[in-house]
Amino acid sequence: MKTENTPANVLEVTDLKTHFYVDDGVLRAVDGVSFNVRRGKVLALVGESACGKTVTAYSILRLIDRPGRIVGGRVLLHADGRRIDVTALDEKSDELFEVRGGLISMIFQEPMTALSPVHTIANQIVEAIRLHRGAGKSQARKMAADMLTRVGIPGAEGRLGSYPHEMSGGMRQRVMIAMALATGPQLLIADEPTTALDVTIQAQVLRLIKSLQDDFGTSVMFITHNLGVVAQIADDVAVMYLGRIVERGRVIDVMKRPRHPYTQCLLKSLPGLTESRRRLQSIAGSVPALAEVPPGCPFHPRCPHCQPGRCDVGAPPPLRELTGGQMAACLRAEEIQ
Repeated sequence: MKTENTPANVLEVTDLKTHFYVDDGVLRAVDGVSFNVRRGKVLALVGESACGKTVTAYSILRLIDRPGRIVGGRVLLHADGRRIDVTALDEKSDELFEVRGGLISMIFQEPMTALSPVHTIANQIVEAIRLHRGAGKSQARKMAADMLTRVGIPGAEGRLGSYPHEMSGGMRQRVMIAMALATGPQLLIADEPTTALDVTIQAQVLRLIKSLQDDFGTSVMFITHNLGVVAQIADDVAVMYLGRIVERGRVIDVMKRPRHPYTQCLLKSLPGLTESRRRLQSIAGSVPALAEVPPGCPFHPRCPHCQPGRCDVGAPPPLRELTGGQMAACLRAEEIQ
């Protein structure tokens, strides 16, 4: 329950940098990312593939393997009355174990690879509950069945004995959601949980995540490439491009008045309700490789508002606050609104 002394943000990420050291040089997958997740709210992290969204999530949980390394920044978690600097925790500490899967849970993009194919659903959910909530075996099994019922799986008790391959994609995703929420996390990270599902199941899963988030009061960081999904589920949005946040703000503000050209292009690529015959616009070019990040604004080779000699030189523009409280990393934000 929130009190007067409870911090407004459950998660604060400040200037986070995660680099990969490979033969071609240093790949800056996450390059100075800062954002907050408000308590009890949903933050959407949006961008095309290869923009650094998943690496950001893995960095928060300290799941980066070699040749990757977190080289800078800070991740603060405000949970259970504590202020935990996740980036400062020892890799083998009990506190980091408590953070992973306990205080912060994650729904992975593809449940078939995230779930063990040789263990039953009961084995996997019960183990998570026993490890993070200290419940006995019979109590944990009852809690697992209750959670499967909450996520809309019929005959939950019987389903506990099933293996992942015996369930549909939508059912497996519901199992992942149940496992993530069963440990009572303060923050739920959902990494494109609807990408592999058809549109009908996708809508059901989105409604499920939102309803459970409202019921449990859990904060959510929702990773997606689809701004249409953002409009349905999120309160705040951070738009990411080539390892950097290029726009941040409340969803209603960003959707109505995007201030960065990249956000504007993403919105223009969405189908509208009233312009059924309009040809959908696409963003020119593609996301550059991390070894070939252009100078100046990283989006300038694809930007319809690029001004040569200004946007394509120097360091990337910083994320700055504009009128109305939105933030954008664009030198021409006031000119192109």
